Amino acid sequence: MKGRRPRPLDDGDSGEIRVSGHLSWAKPIKNKRDFYLFQSATITSMSIISNCTASVIKTAAESLINGNLVAFPTETVYGLGADANNEDAVSRVYEVKGRPIGHPLIIHISSIEYLAKWARQIPEYAIKLARAFWPGPMTLILPRTNLAKDFVTGGQDNVGIRVPSHTLALELLREFESQGGLGVAAPSANRFGAVSPTTANAVEAEFAGFLSISDQILDGGPCVVGVESTIIDCTQSAPSILRPGAVTKEMIENSLGISLNAKTLKTEGVQIKVPGLLESHYAPKAKVILNDSPSAGDGFLALDSFSTPDGVIRLAAPKSHEEFAQILYQAFRLADSKGLKRVVVNQPTGDGIAVAINDRLAKAAFDL
Repeated sequence: MKGRRPRPLDDGDSGEIRVSGHLSWAKPIKNKRDFYLFQSATITSMSIISNCTASVIKTAAESLINGNLVAFPTETVYGLGADANNEDAVSRVYEVKGRPIGHPLIIHISSIEYLAKWARQIPEYAIKLARAFWPGPMTLILPRTNLAKDFVTGGQDNVGIRVPSHTLALELLREFESQGGLGVAAPSANRFGAVSPTTANAVEAEFAGFLSISDQILDGGPCVVGVESTIIDCTQSAPSILRPGAVTKEMIENSLGISLNAKTLKTEGVQIKVPGLLESHYAPKAKVILNDSPSAGDGFLALDSFSTPDGVIRLAAPKSHEEFAQILYQAFRLADSKGLKRVVVNQPTGDGIAVAINDRLAKAAFDL
């Protein structure tokens, strides 16, 4: 198609998503402060900035300090960040997202050294998890210190903390902290209940008309994990997985040398409020149907071992569960951009990240 350069996960003609071959958590290179790893683009009226130099990061951190919002990439999904100690800025996050006030936000820090500022009574197993999987796609729920206010925790006595592994996110957090900030509250950068964004363009599409000229969107390319972080309750004597993600049950067991039984995976009658526990969430406008035969005109998402019936619109054909997670939300957005009414998804089977994928699919398909 002349005049159009295909985006990283778009073949430019059929509309079917192509899966990137890079699936690591994008661990930062120590002491590396160059940002040429990120794709180049121009600045739009909504301030999408893709050439994220050190000076751009410094300006973005200053913007956060001054109470503005900055959307930025993590290895999981894009987040909408605000100074976690600035009540007015955090209130704007809720306003822009259309998020109910009682829903807590996750605080992002640059390293484990900042953990004790936000959390207290940290069990030894939580320290082991942090050392094993940070930076990475894992959020720990811990008793809060006085630094974590009700406007971030949803009035709860605990707080969610994570250290992302995306290089751009880490550099932004380090610069923010060097300017006096202590943490960035950042839920996923989408309207409440909708599909989380995994590209800067998706953030722009979500918030067109909601962000101000002082806010920014930092473009770090497509997210390499594609589903939100694993959330682990660390307020009890043993850990509980409240939301599955790329840090899997098996990885946690291997790290701690324990077995997690079904009750431990999600505490029965859990009272802790964390992101992503609603029965209906992560949903496109199209109706999501699980494990059914697609009809002509339906969108279809399945592993590449499944063929596409005649008249069905193939949205993506990932070759692995990791690739399935990476493109899941982009496939949903592609379906909506095509105006599809239904999306049929053949769910992956097994353990590992398939558990997280199926958690998101169940919520996307939930019929209110």
